[in-house]
Amino acid sequence: MYRLKEGKLLDERGRLTEAGYSTSLVKEYDRNDIKAGKLRIKEWDYYLIYNDKFGIALTIDDNSYMGLISASFLDFTKPMERTVSKLFWFPLGKTAFPKSSAEGDVIKSLKGCSAAFTHENGRRHLVLHMDNFDGGLPLHCDLYLSDEPQDSMVIATPFPKKSTAFYYNQKIIGMKAQGRVEYCGKTYEFYEDDSFGLLDWGRGVWTYSNTWYWGAAQGRLDGHTIGFNIGYGFGDTSAASENMVFFDGKAHKLSLVDFGIPQRNGKDDFMSTWNMTSDDGRFSMRFEPIIDRRANTDVGLICSKQHQVFGRFFGTVTLDDGTKVEIENLLGFAEKVKNRW
Repeated sequence: MYRLKEGKLLDERGRLTEAGYSTSLVKEYDRNDIKAGKLRIKEWDYYLIYNDKFGIALTIDDNSYMGLISASFLDFTKPMERTVSKLFWFPLGKTAFPKSSAEGDVIKSLKGCSAAFTHENGRRHLVLHMDNFDGGLPLHCDLYLSDEPQDSMVIATPFPKKSTAFYYNQKIIGMKAQGRVEYCGKTYEFYEDDSFGLLDWGRGVWTYSNTWYWGAAQGRLDGHTIGFNIGYGFGDTSAASENMVFFDGKAHKLSLVDFGIPQRNGKDDFMSTWNMTSDDGRFSMRFEPIIDRRANTDVGLICSKQHQVFGRFFGTVTLDDGTKVEIENLLGFAEKVKNRW
């Protein structure tokens, strides 16, 4: 596994200066350094905030030819989910995503919908409103994330078939969350002692057709904060994987992880038990699904098949010093997404 050094993300030809991983944004991203076609650039911030009973996912996305504001409300007790995405066309970078996750704001307004992800006094402030979210009723979110952990998962990934394609990604796992969500006339409160938030910060140029696997979890365990990020299948990850365990904010690097998605009649059976393992023996997890947040979009050249499955993890992870940590009933998700876009 190659660890990234400080410096520019892209060289003068628009190619990655290095491929590998880090625990912070050591590489400097600049949209102006990209040499690929303008319609291939993708930038987004995705936040997922939840406690043991309910959660909310918020996204602002600029894919150059198409952008979106999206929200998903999740109730793990019923269980149920509701997702609404509002599209806008040919933003071409005008959404003005910042170069770093550490500073800069993203604000976007559409008819009947607005979202703002801002930094305020060392906290992240997330505000989203949709007039018609479910049955004519609105959704309103006003949330704060704080206590960003020491380490995060950062990876710079090339694509073997196109030299100017790359993916620069950061996952911040285990921030404290507080605030409220108003959904269908009811208020859902998040408190710092039981609610957590994660950020998926993505910048890059992708090839047209890809399938990726991604999972994460976060919570408390015997007075400690525990979380992990796992994934594979996207680009050339021979230099590094994105698999990390976070224990009290410190990263512990894992090797390769397989999701062990169950099969039925030759197809993925997402709502049966998954059995996840790593080739270094440090990650062994049973995943019991609760909700399959699935979406299938096919409009000619643009096709997306998504299964983001929320559920509970049971098993063990081994830290860098050899300590084995028992995981019991840790809420998180695992997904398989196939895109042509």
